[in-house]
Amino acid sequence: MVRAKTEMKERARALRRAGRTYDEIVAELGVSKSSVSLWVRDLPRPATPPERLHRMREARWAPHRREQAIMRQQTKLAAANEVHPMTDRELFMVGVGLYWSEGAKSKPHRPKEDAVFVNSDPGMIQVYLAWLSLLGIDADRRRFRLMIHESADVGAAERFWADLVGVDVSSLDKTTLKKHSPKTSRKNVGEEYRGCLVVRVRRGADLYRRIEGWWYGIVVEAGRRSERMSGLA
Repeated sequence: MVRAKTEMKERARALRRAGRTYDEIVAELGVSKSSVSLWVRDLPRPATPPERLHRMREARWAPHRREQAIMRQQTKLAAANEVHPMTDRELFMVGVGLYWSEGAKSKPHRPKEDAVFVNSDPGMIQVYLAWLSLLGIDADRRRFRLMIHESADVGAAERFWADLVGVDVSSLDKTTLKKHSPKTSRKNVGEEYRGCLVVRVRRGADLYRRIEGWWYGIVVEAGRRSERMSGLA
């Protein structure tokens, strides 16, 4: 009996030196916590392993993160419900701003009047295509091309974008592959990475000029609005 107790004590001390908690030792040896405390109390408290610290932090913060996730989702849903069916005028204004933010623009050092829109966000592409339809830009004037890192799943990305815009993969222009640099630590990796889709409007010089004019008109009107609001203050 004494020998068995001694062996149990030595096992408890060995487990404690290995970094086990009192509860873990009790569970493994099937003895009381008071006995474990008596046997190992002279041993220094072991450092908590990093993986255990991580689990403890996750357990502590998990309820808060769930609460925050619910609040974020509720805010997004409430905001989405604030958007009523858009009028043509509203879509028109959204599209002008969208293009001037993300579309290609002529520069003094590189004058080029092409209507080219590039984005990795499927939602942005869908809104832009709806805007083109509003302007009467037929499907036969739209060309699509993928730009993506060569290390990605190019085929899957091509199928994704082709399905999104409603064309056959074979009708896409030749994909532009970006060379992979081992020195670069990229964050846009994984199944969700699908590169960027380039949407080009054929014979788009006139459209580009109108977009530029529309945007100029928005800027002028915004300035006038600011002046009117200042006058009311």
